[in-house]
Amino acid sequence: MNKVILMGRLVRDPEVRMSGTNQDMAVARFTLAVDRRFQNKNDPNAPTADFIGCVAFGKQADFIGKYFQKGTKMALTGRIQTGSYTNKDGQKVYTTDVFTEEVEFAESKNASRSNGNPVPTSNDNDGFMNIPDNLEDDSLPFN
Repeated sequence: MNKVILMGRLVRDPEVRMSGTNQDMAVARFTLAVDRRFQNKNDPNAPTADFIGCVAFGKQADFIGKYFQKGTKMALTGRIQTGSYTNKDGQKVYTTDVFTEEVEFAESKNASRSNGNPVPTSNDNDGFMNIPDNLEDDSLPFN
Protein backbone atom coordinates (compact mmCIF):
# COMPACT_ATOMS: atom_id res chain seq x y z
CA MET A 1 0.00 0.00 0.00
CA ASN A 2 1.34 3.44 -0.93
CA LYS A 3 -0.56 6.11 1.04
CA VAL A 4 0.78 9.38 2.45
CA ILE A 5 -0.93 11.87 4.76
CA LEU A 6 0.82 15.21 5.27
CA MET A 7 0.08 18.51 6.97
CA GLY A 8 2.37 21.50 6.62
CA ARG A 9 2.89 24.95 5.18
CA LEU A 10 3.72 25.89 1.62
CA VAL A 11 7.32 27.02 1.31
CA ARG A 12 6.56 29.23 -1.72
CA ASP A 13 3.64 29.91 -4.03
CA PRO A 14 2.66 26.83 -6.07
CA GLU A 15 3.98 26.73 -9.63
CA VAL A 16 1.18 25.87 -12.07
CA ARG A 17 1.90 25.04 -15.70
CA MET A 18 -0.17 23.67 -18.52
CA SER A 19 0.79 20.29 -19.96
CA GLY A 20 -0.62 17.62 -22.24
CA THR A 21 -0.97 17.35 -25.99
CA ASN A 22 -3.14 20.49 -26.25
CA GLN A 23 -1.76 22.23 -23.16
CA ASP A 24 -5.11 21.45 -21.52
CA MET A 25 -3.92 19.79 -18.28
CA ALA A 26 -2.82 21.89 -15.31
CA VAL A 27 0.13 20.60 -13.29
CA ALA A 28 0.93 22.21 -9.92
CA ARG A 29 4.27 21.68 -8.20
CA PHE A 30 4.81 22.84 -4.65
CA THR A 31 6.92 22.14 -1.58
CA LEU A 32 5.37 21.46 1.80
CA ALA A 33 7.31 22.12 5.02
CA VAL A 34 6.19 19.42 7.47
CA ASP A 35 7.21 19.86 11.11
CA ARG A 36 8.90 17.01 12.90
CA ARG A 37 7.39 16.09 16.25
CA PHE A 38 10.64 15.77 18.12
CA GLN A 39 13.77 17.86 18.29
CA ASN A 40 17.20 16.24 17.99
CA LYS A 41 18.54 16.16 21.59
CA ASN A 42 22.14 15.89 20.35
CA ASP A 43 21.80 18.91 18.03
CA PRO A 44 19.11 21.42 19.09
CA ASN A 45 19.95 23.55 16.03
CA ALA A 46 19.14 20.74 13.59
CA PRO A 47 16.20 21.39 11.22
CA THR A 48 12.83 20.51 12.70
CA ALA A 49 10.98 20.24 9.40
CA ASP A 50 11.13 18.14 6.26
CA PHE A 51 10.60 19.79 2.87
CA ILE A 52 8.54 17.50 0.68
CA GLY A 53 7.97 18.00 -3.04
CA CYS A 54 4.38 17.51 -4.18
CA VAL A 55 2.57 17.39 -7.54
CA ALA A 56 -1.13 17.83 -8.37
CA PHE A 57 -2.95 17.51 -11.70
CA GLY A 58 -6.08 18.80 -13.42
CA LYS A 59 -8.78 20.63 -11.48
CA GLN A 60 -6.94 20.01 -8.24
CA ALA A 61 -3.87 21.79 -9.66
CA ASP A 62 -6.06 24.73 -10.73
CA PHE A 63 -7.59 24.86 -7.24
CA ILE A 64 -4.18 24.86 -5.56
CA GLY A 65 -2.84 27.55 -7.88
CA LYS A 66 -5.86 29.77 -7.31
CA TYR A 67 -6.38 29.48 -3.54
CA PHE A 68 -3.08 28.45 -1.94
CA GLN A 69 -0.03 30.63 -1.45
CA LYS A 70 3.24 30.73 0.47
CA GLY A 71 2.63 30.07 4.18
CA THR A 72 -0.81 28.48 3.74
CA LYS A 73 -1.31 25.44 5.95
CA MET A 74 -2.42 22.46 3.88
CA ALA A 75 -3.46 18.88 4.59
CA LEU A 76 -3.19 16.33 1.82
CA THR A 77 -3.31 12.66 1.02
CA GLY A 78 -1.47 11.08 -1.84
CA ARG A 79 1.10 8.52 -2.88
CA ILE A 80 4.88 8.56 -3.12
CA GLN A 81 6.29 8.21 -6.60
CA THR A 82 9.96 7.89 -7.46
CA GLY A 83 11.58 8.54 -10.81
CA SER A 84 14.80 9.50 -12.50
CA TYR A 85 16.07 11.55 -15.41
CA THR A 86 19.40 12.53 -16.93
CA ASN A 87 20.22 16.21 -16.48
CA LYS A 88 21.98 18.44 -19.02
CA ASP A 89 25.38 17.46 -17.57
CA GLY A 90 24.68 13.78 -18.28
CA GLN A 91 24.23 12.87 -14.61
CA LYS A 92 21.34 10.68 -13.50
CA VAL A 93 19.07 12.46 -11.01
CA TYR A 94 16.65 10.54 -8.78
CA THR A 95 13.38 12.13 -7.67
CA THR A 96 10.81 11.45 -4.98
CA ASP A 97 7.48 13.32 -5.01
CA VAL A 98 4.08 13.00 -3.40
CA PHE A 99 1.36 12.86 -6.04
CA THR A 100 -1.71 14.35 -4.39
CA GLU A 101 -5.11 12.69 -4.28
CA GLU A 102 -6.94 15.02 -1.87
CA VAL A 103 -6.06 18.54 -0.70
CA GLU A 104 -7.67 20.65 2.03
CA PHE A 105 -7.09 23.87 3.90
CA ALA A 106 -5.77 23.04 7.37
CA GLU A 107 -6.65 26.36 9.02
CA SER A 108 -8.98 29.31 8.63
CA LYS A 109 -8.26 32.18 6.29
CA ASN A 110 -7.75 34.55 9.24
CA ALA A 111 -5.23 32.22 10.85
CA SER A 112 -3.39 31.89 7.58
CA ARG A 113 -3.19 35.67 7.21
CA SER A 114 -1.60 36.02 10.62
CA ASN A 115 1.58 34.33 9.26
CA GLY A 116 1.16 31.01 10.97
CA ASN A 117 -0.06 32.29 14.32
CA PRO A 118 -3.56 30.83 14.64
CA VAL A 119 -6.28 33.18 15.82
CA PRO A 120 -7.51 31.91 19.20
CA THR A 121 -11.19 31.04 19.26
CA SER A 122 -11.38 29.72 22.80
CA ASN A 123 -9.64 29.84 26.14
CA ASP A 124 -9.16 26.08 26.18
CA ASN A 125 -6.44 24.25 24.32
CA ASP A 126 -8.81 21.59 23.00
CA GLY A 127 -9.57 23.55 19.80
CA PHE A 128 -13.31 23.88 20.49
CA MET A 129 -15.09 27.17 20.94
CA ASN A 130 -16.94 27.76 24.21
CA ILE A 131 -20.67 28.38 23.72
CA PRO A 132 -22.50 29.99 26.65
CA ASP A 133 -25.28 27.91 28.23
CA ASN A 134 -27.82 30.77 28.19
CA LEU A 135 -28.03 31.12 24.39
CA GLU A 136 -31.45 31.04 22.75
CA ASP A 137 -31.96 28.14 20.32
CA ASP A 138 -32.87 30.70 17.61
CA SER A 139 -29.37 32.23 17.71
CA LEU A 140 -27.60 29.01 16.72
CA PRO A 141 -27.09 28.21 13.02
CA PHE A 142 -28.22 24.63 13.63
CA ASN A 143 -30.94 22.87 15.66
